[in-house]
Amino acid sequence: MESRVLLRTFCLIFGLRAVWGLGVDPSLQIDVLTELELEESTTGVRQVPGLHNGTKAFLFQDTPRSIKASTATAEQLFQKLRNKHEFTILVTLKQTHLNSGVILSIHHLDHRYLELESSGHRNEVRLHYRSGSHHPHTEVFPYILADDKWHKLSLAISASHLILYIDCNKIYERVVEKPSTDLPLGTTFWLGQRNNAHGYFKGIMQDVQLLVMPQGFIAQCPDLNRTCPTCNDFHGLVQKIMELQDILAKTSAKLSRAEQRMNRLDQCYCERTCTMKGTTYREFESWTDGCKNCTCLNGTIQCETLICPNPDCPLKSALAYVDGKCCKECKCEHNIYDEYFLWQ
Repeated sequence: MESRVLLRTFCLIFGLRAVWGLGVDPSLQIDVLTELELEESTTGVRQVPGLHNGTKAFLFQDTPRSIKASTATAEQLFQKLRNKHEFTILVTLKQTHLNSGVILSIHHLDHRYLELESSGHRNEVRLHYRSGSHHPHTEVFPYILADDKWHKLSLAISASHLILYIDCNKIYERVVEKPSTDLPLGTTFWLGQRNNAHGYFKGIMQDVQLLVMPQGFIAQCPDLNRTCPTCNDFHGLVQKIMELQDILAKTSAKLSRAEQRMNRLDQCYCERTCTMKGTTYREFESWTDGCKNCTCLNGTIQCETLICPNPDCPLKSALAYVDGKCCKECKCEHNIYDEYFLWQ
């Protein structure tokens, strides 16, 4: 039974997330070239034709430059990325032959939280990052990227799972120590260089994006529509199942306690009483109130007028009301006459 529930829940959550993955929510997207507001007047870069005409492309020249986000812009970008465990780096580029340069770098002082580098001398792509234990790590992927040709690069990170796509082909897939995106205040965001003096990228970049979502490479290569859940998908599902099991256990315990209380109530005799003129009467108890007979029934007072008999009075007497009595009584006629006369 639990296996069926797990499977159904998994299919539901994954199916919904797969649908969401087909589009890019602007709140999960960081368009780096737009956010950095690169223009023709930006020192060290020049707008040139790209792989396609849909977006701007910029040539990063071999001249001194300082391409980084302002403090306010960087903090806005980091608010989307901070403490997230699923994100994808996307870039379309044409790197100068044998150039070794940084594509983008997010670092604080000497700590590189996320830096993507392409070395034309060693023919490899490198990812520098800090793990959750705050130790520096570098993943090296042998590949010739600096060949003066256009390439689409996508690096998807899902918790401890890392996939590198180049030109919509899966090149590497690894399990690594989970990167940390606990970015402190003062962290800087650089594009095409590590800092003012080092790691200059030479070539053209277009469509540089950070997508805070799993398997974001679909935005770059729609034909690679995801068919399998990510590691983070599964971990999240397991967490949700554990939470549901905890809620179910607590609800079952509350229901059991409620049933026990109800059973005790069924065994309890609760006598109903009636109160009249400050006097309390028990169930089925009867009493006289003036000329009425009253009874306590089911917590309600029910009263009926006293039924008087009709006695046969002897000669020279008749029925008459007597003070303090509810029913007429037989009285001698001269007494009735005297009372009538006095009343007159």
